[in-house]
Amino acid sequence: MNSIEIVLLNFSEIRRRSIKLWNGIPNEYLHWKPDEQAFSIIEMIRHVLEGEHLFYKIIENRGNLGDYQSPWNELQYSDVDSELSFSNKYRIDFLDMISGLKETDLESVRIERKEVNQSKKLGDYLNRIAYHESVHTGQLLSYLRTIGLERPQIWD
Repeated sequence: MNSIEIVLLNFSEIRRRSIKLWNGIPNEYLHWKPDEQAFSIIEMIRHVLEGEHLFYKIIENRGNLGDYQSPWNELQYSDVDSELSFSNKYRIDFLDMISGLKETDLESVRIERKEVNQSKKLGDYLNRIAYHESVHTGQLLSYLRTIGLERPQIWD
C-alpha cells in the first residue's frame, strides 16, 4: 500500500465509523445539544460534512479561500440521510482529488493560510482533516452517553 492508498483508507474508515454512529441516532434526538452554545447533533454532522468540503477548497486553492460560498448556506436541516445525500458529490470530488495526487505531493505541496498564520505540508493537512472528523465522532459519542442512549459499536 502506498501513502495515497493509506490516506484514502483512513478517510474511508473514519467516515464509515461516523456513518455507523450517525445512523444509530434516533431522529427525535437530532436537535439535542448539551447546552445553548453547543452544536446540536444534526448541526455537528453537517459541520463535519461541510467542513470537509471547506478543507477541500482550501487544498484546491493552496490555502486561499477567496470568496468561498458554502453549498450548505441555504440548506435546511433534515435528517442524516439527507445530509449524506447532499454531501455525497462533494465527498466524491474530495476523494478523487486525493486519488489524483502523487506521493511526492504529500511532502512538496504546501497549504499556506496567511489569515491564520498557518503553513502546512499537504500530507499534514490531510491528516488534520481526518482528525477533525474523528474528534467530532468522539463528541457525539459523549452526547449519546449524556442523553443515556445506547452508543453504536464503532470499534469493529
